[in-house]
Amino acid sequence: MGKHKLVRIFVWVVAALPLAVSPALADTFDFPAGFRTQEIATNGTTLHVRVGGTGPAVVLIHGYGDTGDMWAPLAAELMRDHTVIAPDLRGMGLSAVAVDGFTKKNQAEDIAGVMNTLHIERADIVGHDIGNMVAFAFAAAHQDRTTRLVMMDAPVPGIGPWEEILKNPLLWHFRFGGPDMERLVAGRERIYLDRFWNEFSADPAHFPESTRRHYAALYAQPGRMHAGFLQFAAFDQDAIDNRASSAAGRLQMPVLAIGGERSFGPTMAFVMRFAADDVHQVVIANAGHWLMEEQPQATVAAIRKFLGNGPPSRNKE
Repeated sequence: MGKHKLVRIFVWVVAALPLAVSPALADTFDFPAGFRTQEIATNGTTLHVRVGGTGPAVVLIHGYGDTGDMWAPLAAELMRDHTVIAPDLRGMGLSAVAVDGFTKKNQAEDIAGVMNTLHIERADIVGHDIGNMVAFAFAAAHQDRTTRLVMMDAPVPGIGPWEEILKNPLLWHFRFGGPDMERLVAGRERIYLDRFWNEFSADPAHFPESTRRHYAALYAQPGRMHAGFLQFAAFDQDAIDNRASSAAGRLQMPVLAIGGERSFGPTMAFVMRFAADDVHQVVIANAGHWLMEEQPQATVAAIRKFLGNGPPSRNKE
């Protein structure tokens, strides 16, 4: 396959074309009645965690530009027959301020510690964006604790066409960080975050204004943008860690790879087939990167169908 064709295939592209999409359900951050929040000390930090529902456990891991609040519509669906656990990542959202420990391998141990505190031995693991990198690291380190894995619309450092993906000019933010960059963004967090919400949406209008204000206020709090930059700064070590874990053994649990039609699309499944044996593919129509904000109904339905409430299927799709 030629170099230019590879770049076209693996570009993380968002086209700003008008699309007919269903009304957003994600313009709320209120988890259903019965959820509680808990500050859980784990692996040298403290995570803010939402917990609710009963049944087999599912852990929902957010990414950059969001917090665990993004999962409210999915939590409302899954809590009927799952125990839902939705943390804020290390240093982000309402978790404790943190200045180190941002490799995804280390943050996987943050998640393991949360599960230990809640006396959860095994769980389905769902991740979006940076969260899917943490989810991958958790599944690689804890195959025996991962029932199913859901990976949503982001590359995985070191896995598959990672080096080609890094050449995409839209991903300049992967290398944007450091004291001077933080000074440029300080007080302008909304401007910086709008770039992500606009360029990586199929239609920026489907990332609502109230949602933008909510997350911009959280990321403007002390230490939050610093933590976000450190998430990206860890990618080189993440790639080393992921290559080592994949060399030691492929993922054996069922994996659902979800891509937005106007974002990572089928490439999410293509990437995961480099590291996992049982990969199921879903592409969400009329969606960019922000699946839960842009197409919450379709995204929730795809995850619900995959997780179900019974034992994992071993049938490939």
